[in-house]
Amino acid sequence: MDVEVDDKDLKAAGAEILTDGRHGLRIHGWEIVSCNGAILKSSSLITWEDKLKTSHLPEMVFGESCLELKHATSGTKIHFNAFDALTGWKQEALPPVEVPAAAQWKSRSKPFQQVILDYDYTFTTPYCGSETMELDIEKKDSGGILEASCSPCWEDCEEQIDVVALASKEPILFYDEVVLYEDELADNGVSLLTVKVRVMPSCWFLLLQFWLRVDGVLMRLRDTRMHCAFSESANPIVLRESCWREATFEALAAKGYPTDSASYSDPSIISQRLPVIVHKTQKLKVHCNF
Repeated sequence: MDVEVDDKDLKAAGAEILTDGRHGLRIHGWEIVSCNGAILKSSSLITWEDKLKTSHLPEMVFGESCLELKHATSGTKIHFNAFDALTGWKQEALPPVEVPAAAQWKSRSKPFQQVILDYDYTFTTPYCGSETMELDIEKKDSGGILEASCSPCWEDCEEQIDVVALASKEPILFYDEVVLYEDELADNGVSLLTVKVRVMPSCWFLLLQFWLRVDGVLMRLRDTRMHCAFSESANPIVLRESCWREATFEALAAKGYPTDSASYSDPSIISQRLPVIVHKTQKLKVHCNF
């Protein structure tokens, strides 16, 4: 979606668009930047396969695409990229989902014609983002500055993201959607990982979404939402809510829902038909370093 930003809204919110060639803005101590890059070339794919120790990657990997949200005074950075997401896929290593065509592949008389499904070709990932905390450490002998990093700590919590407040009529100061990877599963469905970000005068909000549809077999939706409300506090809190849903086409048919793939092209429309299998809310307390 295209968003036209009014300069008056930016000024009223204390925000400024980046002018150094990057796509993003600064607001209330946060620098939010998105990048939509090209599909990885074959030489880069070989490097990724070597690092991930696999010979299988999605058809379209947008290796230079990313979203970064950095809190300047604390050095906390939350970011999203395809490599870390595929690292999660490799580590989870789910068993392959059987598709209707698989029986035909396996029944071919000649061994060299058989298709062996021995990996999770859906590229399902448990990835919910990457976080680092970049610290400035004084170098004792020279008085200079050294940079170090560590991982921020998420805590389980009872707080929920206020979706009602997010639905209020506020001007959108920044919006982008970044595709991290996509695969059409040999024309048997879709596997898609995207992250969308929206910045308003009162907060930023993002949705990382993995969407899988294996035609006639399975649908899987893994959503991670993050929200940070702007306040006078020097130590903001980021809420993260993860919700995993999935169902087989057979289970949906038993409830009277249609089973044709055309009815399931938009995950936002059919998500409520898929039962929740995992739900977790966590928070990250951003501590500033003065």
